[in-house]
Amino acid sequence: MKFLVADDHELFLKGLEFILHEHLPEVDLVFAKNYTELFAEIDKNKDFDLILTDLAMPGAAWNDAIAKIHAALPETPIIILSAVFDKEIVHQTIEQGAAGYIPKTSPNAVILSAVNLVLNGGVYIPPELLSDSLRNEFDVLKQVENFDDTKNADEKINTLTPRQIDVLELIAKGLSNKQIAFELGLTEGTVKLYVTAILKSLNVYNRTGAVVEAARLGLIKKNV
Repeated sequence: MKFLVADDHELFLKGLEFILHEHLPEVDLVFAKNYTELFAEIDKNKDFDLILTDLAMPGAAWNDAIAKIHAALPETPIIILSAVFDKEIVHQTIEQGAAGYIPKTSPNAVILSAVNLVLNGGVYIPPELLSDSLRNEFDVLKQVENFDDTKNADEKINTLTPRQIDVLELIAKGLSNKQIAFELGLTEGTVKLYVTAILKSLNVYNRTGAVVEAARLGLIKKNV
């Protein structure tokens, strides 16, 4: 795997490098110190598995930058690591394609858990940073928050809503989150939240596992 990591504060960048190298030693890390360097790295290389970036950096306005990154690498998840605590900004980053928003004050374990969640198709946002509109969308997760690996097939089936099954069927067809959002008339941020709920509900770690488990349970056709 290859991560592109961008931050204009060298001390934080070094700390993040240490955390990622210690816990994910197999990951190849590429660094940038501003948006100009970040865009240059993207121009040179399109095979990043994850982008971790600060929000306010030299080289571009953050909202334009996130939109540009997502347009250049639509299938690459983006996580914002920021000292900015603003619910509306969080909402905007998710709508522009980000898959996670992590406060810089978060413990190392939270950062690593968020990275793993996003790599597996989920979305990470601390509850205290949810805007009212995002909180409404996160309601799709409430029904599965307390389930664990011991739940049986009936429990898995009962925690999936018809809309989540619609999303599952489109995942099985190979559609991206952006394509699913267009097909179902949803925002891309909402689709990401549905994917997170599906993974939790089915006790799987990625989209492929969700399709396999959903087919096994008879929720979707194997040849969808």
